[in-house]
Amino acid sequence: MAHAKKRAPGFARILSAVNPAKVKSRQALAKLPVTRKSDLRSLQEAMPPLGGLNATPVEKLAKLFISPGPIYDPEGRGKDWWRAARGLFASGFRAGDRVLNCYAYHFTPAGSIMESGAAALGCTVVPAGVGQTEMQVAAIRDLRLNGYVGTPSFLKLIVEKADEMKADISSLVKAQVGAEYLPPPVREALQKRGIRVSQCYASADLGLIAYESLLPEGAVSGGMIVEETQLLEIVRPGTGDPVPEGEVGEVVITRFNQDYPLIRFGTGDLSAALAGISPCGRTNVRIKGWMGRADQSTKVRAMFVTPGQVADVLRRHTEVLRARLVITGEAGNDSMTLKCEVKERPKGLLEALVSSIREVTKLRGEVELVFPGSLPNDGKVIEDLRKYS
Repeated sequence: MAHAKKRAPGFARILSAVNPAKVKSRQALAKLPVTRKSDLRSLQEAMPPLGGLNATPVEKLAKLFISPGPIYDPEGRGKDWWRAARGLFASGFRAGDRVLNCYAYHFTPAGSIMESGAAALGCTVVPAGVGQTEMQVAAIRDLRLNGYVGTPSFLKLIVEKADEMKADISSLVKAQVGAEYLPPPVREALQKRGIRVSQCYASADLGLIAYESLLPEGAVSGGMIVEETQLLEIVRPGTGDPVPEGEVGEVVITRFNQDYPLIRFGTGDLSAALAGISPCGRTNVRIKGWMGRADQSTKVRAMFVTPGQVADVLRRHTEVLRARLVITGEAGNDSMTLKCEVKERPKGLLEALVSSIREVTKLRGEVELVFPGSLPNDGKVIEDLRKYS
């Protein structure tokens, strides 16, 4: 934090009231502001090109990438800058492997993230990118490639194309996939062909966040292990408040990187921490993996309603344990009900909550008090059930 405040003008502003020497615990960290991925575009427009969050000058960085928005992401210089090697190792990749990298290389950092990790392990990488499935099959066949990194859907296409071409790709025995959902039937079908498949969870700003680990018999260990050189928090969407272990919330990462030291960076992704350590023996905290998006903002009667507003209502009423704002009705005839988990129902609580909803959102809403544990543990703060057809 001291390095970020000194070298990154954006963090000098964000952390202006923070004394880094006093942040010695998770409790102290939780009091710091969250900088969210959704903030990056406005930060970068205000202080081009990286929002002042880079501690290394742009001219000394290795690469600049572009994500939709546009949002600009840096890559610094040095071995395995994105920290992808550990996850690949846990997936069975070793020095001497020949790896087909089918992540995109154009503008986005995905290809670079995995190439740098594989190179750090001593693998030989074919920078294939996406598309041209016949050439991908030919590369696996002719070069006897034994590893794949890319999306699961593209691996499935390659395997199907190989069957169509009657090409021998039996050398391919390991794959780490990411960037999209891996359907269990796809994993099972690939494993029946002798391809052991594991998943990783990464982003363009943070690099590797978490990864699956393979057990000796080839099964995955369960859950995803958080990459060990960063610190994970799961917070209630719209806030910076950590949730109890096992409760779904937004993934917030503090990244210890000298070039781009993201501190309490809200990914906008939902997940939950798992109890215990992985059966593979790795001891870092595990998460369930990607479980959806935390940004649940919506419009009700032409007014934006956000998870942050729901959190503001709850701060006024400590009797409420958890809550969910449910939007129903049809276009032009919206209604919203705040469902609140409470242990006790003191007189006047219902009316006070209704009043707080109106004061905070400038909209009229109903309140329903429910027993603790009644609401689903899925990280949703706002649930939109309106019909649009």
